[in-house]
Amino acid sequence: MFTALLTFKKNVDTTLTDGSSFNASMQTSPASMINQYKFEEDADTKDIFVTVDNPESHVTAIETYITYRVMTKTTRSEFDSSEFEVRRRYQDFLWLKGRLEEAHPTLIAHPLPEKFVVKGMVERFNEDFIETRRRALHRFLNKIAEHPIFSSSEDFKIFLTAASGELTSHKKQGPGFLSRMGDTVKAVAAAVRGVRNRPQEFTEMQEYVEAFSQKISSLDKVTQRIVREQKEYLEELKECGPTYALWSQSEEELAEPLKNVAGCVDRCCKETEEQVKNLSDHLIPVLHEYVLCADTLKAVLRRRDNIQADFEAKTEALATKKADRDTMRNDLDKAEDRLEWANNALKSDWTRWQKVMRTDLRSAFVDTAERNVSYYEKCLAVWESFLHSQRTDAEGNGKVDFS
Repeated sequence: MFTALLTFKKNVDTTLTDGSSFNASMQTSPASMINQYKFEEDADTKDIFVTVDNPESHVTAIETYITYRVMTKTTRSEFDSSEFEVRRRYQDFLWLKGRLEEAHPTLIAHPLPEKFVVKGMVERFNEDFIETRRRALHRFLNKIAEHPIFSSSEDFKIFLTAASGELTSHKKQGPGFLSRMGDTVKAVAAAVRGVRNRPQEFTEMQEYVEAFSQKISSLDKVTQRIVREQKEYLEELKECGPTYALWSQSEEELAEPLKNVAGCVDRCCKETEEQVKNLSDHLIPVLHEYVLCADTLKAVLRRRDNIQADFEAKTEALATKKADRDTMRNDLDKAEDRLEWANNALKSDWTRWQKVMRTDLRSAFVDTAERNVSYYEKCLAVWESFLHSQRTDAEGNGKVDFS
């Protein structure tokens, strides 16, 4: 495990939320907080592995829902065993993400798949939708497991290990409705008030995220359109083979080449079908995942701004009011510490996120390129084989050489 993470866990027993108070007993300074957030990862230190599989449908008098098996293997000493198996539904994943963001508002949690049916899928519980969601949930948990702070969250541990009843009980211990509503009101007020002196580096982050969001959204839409068009092409291509085969029955002299063309078309159909599946399974999910990541980043930056706006409001209140100045000074100190903490957390996690993002997208693009090359090479080989057979037949019959 990460040495800095162990130090972090020993020193920090409370969590920060948009509306929560900062632990005044924690000794903080810009230098100490930067040292507490170390995100350099060592590939050999991964000690928790999570698998999401085996979806099951559940039908009750009230609702129909899907649960997924979550299997965990770990060597971490804080776990009671080395292996765990539980079943979780989408709402449980949603709860976990909410708790992680509540505890660490300026760390970047990997996105979950959308709650509702994605565009193009009519039936919420069809096999394609369930499998797409399973893969996304699997990726979400593994991204959390790889994160140096989120992976040591008590909520994450409980999610992976607790029986259903125990998890339900734990979920009820979270902030009540009035508390959450109070946090929302504060966030809205901060958004309206805005920030006056946002550091330039966070302005640059915001500009980067806006540009990234536009580019990745465009790429996602274009790729989905390409896949739809390839599916349409594939359906039309499937009609060609039988047509050539039928034609061969009425053209005695062309019967053999027509049959061969029909065979070539059928083989290309299979390769095209595989190519479409590869794009749908490997490229589109990664692109769409980072569309959702862009939304997550925007939310993180808004939460950071809210924390700064709260600090600025308390600074202004202290300057204009004389009553109860000691209490106000104490609140201001807490707000300042919280802002320092939030800024340093975001700066460190931003670097980590960019590295992961670039690795993921580079891998997806290289994989797509390799699959495209393989696809076109196979189709080319099919038609070259046909040409070779026709040249051989022509030469054997003393007819015109195609070359």
